[in-house]
Amino acid sequence: MRMLHTMLRVGDLEKSLSFYTKVLGMKLLRKKDYPTGRFTLAFVGYGDEKQNTVLELTHNWDKTNYEIGQGYGHIAIGVKDIHATCAAITKEGGHITRPPGPMSHGQTVIAFLEDPDGYKIELIELIPGKNTV
Repeated sequence: MRMLHTMLRVGDLEKSLSFYTKVLGMKLLRKKDYPTGRFTLAFVGYGDEKQNTVLELTHNWDKTNYEIGQGYGHIAIGVKDIHATCAAITKEGGHITRPPGPMSHGQTVIAFLEDPDGYKIELIELIPGKNTV
C-alpha cells in the first residue's frame, strides 16, 4: 500500500492552480471537468502519480468558498533552504504567516503559509541525516 493523494476543495480553481504551480513550484499533472456533476478535478505535485503522493484540487462549480473546520491541520512540504524558499514564495505573491524559525519545543526549522482558500502549509527545512518528513 502507499498513499496516493490528499484532496482539498477549492473555491477558485485557477487561483489555486496558480498558487500551487507558481508559488510552490508544483506541476499540473492532470485536469478533468465533470459537467454532469458540475465539478473539476485537478491533480498537482512534484512528480508523477505513479511514484509520488500528489494533491487533488476539487472545484465544485457552484461553490466559491468552504469552512476549513477544526479537524484540518496542514500539508507539509520538505525544503532544502527554508529562508530562500520563503523569499521565493513571497516574491511570487504567497503569504508567509509564520516566518522561518525553530518549532516550539524543538530544533527543526519550520515556516507556515496559506493557500488562497486559507489551507495551512508547513515548510520543513530538511537536513540530510537529521530529520525526516
